[in-house]
Amino acid sequence: MSEKNIYLEMNNIKKSFGDLQVLKDISLKVHEGEVLSIIGPSGSGKSTLLRIATMLETMDSGSIKYMDEEACTSKNGEMHYAKPHELREIKKNFGLVFQSFNLFPHRTVIHNLTDAPIHVQKRNKDEVLSEAKALLLKMGLSDKEDYYPSQLSGGQQQRVAIARALALKPKVLFFDEPTSALDPELTGEVLKVIKALAEEKMTMVIVTHEMSFAKNISDRIIFMDKGVIAVEGTPDDVFNSNNSRMNEFLGKLSHE
Repeated sequence: MSEKNIYLEMNNIKKSFGDLQVLKDISLKVHEGEVLSIIGPSGSGKSTLLRIATMLETMDSGSIKYMDEEACTSKNGEMHYAKPHELREIKKNFGLVFQSFNLFPHRTVIHNLTDAPIHVQKRNKDEVLSEAKALLLKMGLSDKEDYYPSQLSGGQQQRVAIARALALKPKVLFFDEPTSALDPELTGEVLKVIKALAEEKMTMVIVTHEMSFAKNISDRIIFMDKGVIAVEGTPDDVFNSNNSRMNEFLGKLSHE
């Protein structure tokens, strides 16, 4: 079987905040159609890694490539980024769904979805509108297109946020704790949407604390601890690992 395309490659990523080294030489690859979940205790560096992957945070050293295009790399102790127009193109490869939704509060649901594709990507307005309506149908939100975010439940807002990220047609979709701001009964509806995307072979990187979800949905799981990848492999490899930190982490979760 031929090797699937590598959509994202991160090599030797290091990041410190002051004296605290948050990421210590992290390397990973994400292949086309793969669901990679990143789990680990608070403070292990999961969200920082995601922020660096999506270029919301700078790194101290290392390199990032999307679709084999170099976004940034460290040379002689300095970070070098692709030229601004190249970086803009590279950034089109990914979308990010935040834990706090980050919707525009004074715009309707449909405007939240269509604004960037029309004004940033300069795509055809009718085509964008038609695709946005199809995405809302897929999210079970067809009747909410003229609502404002404040009129929606947290679960509905997060589904709008997922639709908004998909409207930009990213190759890779990142989720940063997508259910952590939701009540337990609303968590299920968001996880259901993500599961459906996985079944469609959407390439995703998910930072999550939902262990059974990560186990069921992922092709591969990374367990991070204290800024390093402590365990990596299939869900079975990771959850049956004899790594003491992994077992301690799962033990704590089961007692919560």
